[in-house]
Amino acid sequence: MTTRHHRGLRARAAALLLAAAALTTAGTADASAAAAAPAAPGGWVETGSGTVNSLTGGEGLATRADGSVLYRGLGSIPLALRIQGWNHVGDPDIARGDIFDAYQGGSNATSKMFAVTTPSGQRYEYTHPLDPGEMLNNSFAAVSPDAQWLVSGEWGDENRLQVFPAPLLNPATPPTGGNLPQAGQITLDRTVNDIQGCDFVSPTRLLCSSDDPAKDLFQVDLPRPLDGTRTTGHVTTLFQLPQRSICTGSFETEGIDYDPNTRLLRVEVISPGICKVATGVYEYRPTTD
Repeated sequence: MTTRHHRGLRARAAALLLAAAALTTAGTADASAAAAAPAAPGGWVETGSGTVNSLTGGEGLATRADGSVLYRGLGSIPLALRIQGWNHVGDPDIARGDIFDAYQGGSNATSKMFAVTTPSGQRYEYTHPLDPGEMLNNSFAAVSPDAQWLVSGEWGDENRLQVFPAPLLNPATPPTGGNLPQAGQITLDRTVNDIQGCDFVSPTRLLCSSDDPAKDLFQVDLPRPLDGTRTTGHVTTLFQLPQRSICTGSFETEGIDYDPNTRLLRVEVISPGICKVATGVYEYRPTTD
């Protein structure tokens, strides 16, 4: 490798580090400004922000029972799963101590996979062969509050959310991994675009982050808690997610998490250009009790 090439690599690395540092500084400033901000639309007020490493945290997040936050990024995929062809991990969820990860394969994939990791570190893999008309995308995993149903989404323009028996926790699923068929889906009353993550805030309400052009956060209201049969969801747009960066270009919305213990909502947005090395995490709280 030439000395000139070494210098080029060092310069690029320095630029990335400077961008990450600048983004972190901007996040701190955002947090101070947000603390005094008026109530956001949709009943949520921004209360803070920060950054995480995009490689290990840019795909999604979930809150553990002790209040700590689990992050997922492309660098989080275990080697054994990469070898199997699972090259993308979506926004995770945690239910009763078990971690639920949504995996997808390449452009020729004929199935998607949900992995459940227990508190002891044991991982069980549940594979879902694609149904007719189903897209290969597996953007997120959201477990219902009763820990019996798992909601996921595809990509592009969507008029549904997929529902599966919650792997491992629902007695209808194999106890150590295996095949995972769909249950009754949620039909949305309005088309949404590029859902990156959803999380339950109650048995009949989900909050979802969208990578549509407006970077919308919206809610889906259900007429009843999920029971494995088909149901409908009423879609309401709440507000647009922040697009703040020293870099210019297209932002990308990622995962979302709601912690029912603290009532804290977190949403991820990746900045454009070289600033994408750091993912912004924006925090919200409800404006009413």
